[in-house]
Amino acid sequence: MKAMSRRALITSGLAAAGVAGLATANRIAGKHGLIPPDCRGIYGPGETLTYAAHRLLTRDAMAREFPRSMISNNPFANEVAPPSEQFKKLQAGGFNDWKLTVDGLVAHPMTLSLADLRSMPTHSQITEVVCEEGWSYVAEWIGTPLSGVLREAGVLPQARYLKYFSIQPEWSDSIDIGDAHHPQTFLTMGMNDGDLPVGFGGPLRLRVPRQLGYKSVKYITRITATDSMKFQGDYAWFAGI
Repeated sequence: MKAMSRRALITSGLAAAGVAGLATANRIAGKHGLIPPDCRGIYGPGETLTYAAHRLLTRDAMAREFPRSMISNNPFANEVAPPSEQFKKLQAGGFNDWKLTVDGLVAHPMTLSLADLRSMPTHSQITEVVCEEGWSYVAEWIGTPLSGVLREAGVLPQARYLKYFSIQPEWSDSIDIGDAHHPQTFLTMGMNDGDLPVGFGGPLRLRVPRQLGYKSVKYITRITATDSMKFQGDYAWFAGI
């Protein structure tokens, strides 16, 4: 049998240590209930380590907020699929009939209009949208914290995730209940002192500034609280920044 070189021995040792470390990290994550929905497959242990580390180290951390002087002059509205007929009909009516449904594991399922949401406490934040494709921009986002809506709906203790759905059928995503209650997670209706433009998700966008831009889904019409979730997506489930 050919003797293993010193370099090969060190490399194999580091690989074994890495595998053992991931296994240990996964056991710790499981102990704390920090196993993400995309925990399986070849990348599963890494996804678990990333998610658990973020949650244990930055549970209450805030996304960076910027001064007004740093708002981007020409923010980039990424291309979206052509609007559905339902969207175009609502847009023609000034979005007066736009509805947001909150259901699932809640004590009081709700259907809210934009007027209902605007009647709730409104806040603003100047935060950065960071896209997984490499571009970014800073904007002021105006809306009501999602946590307030969840309090009104009475999210049940067993709820672990929120799924949220766009009127555009190809778009949906989810976050854990911690990000759902985070004070910077907004149901956004305004941008840069005006109504939220359609190109940026108007009339209603979920803004999740602690994660990459694809988690901030545009044209939100439904939010569902759930205690379990089967992951399906092209990107990682957790996209913390």
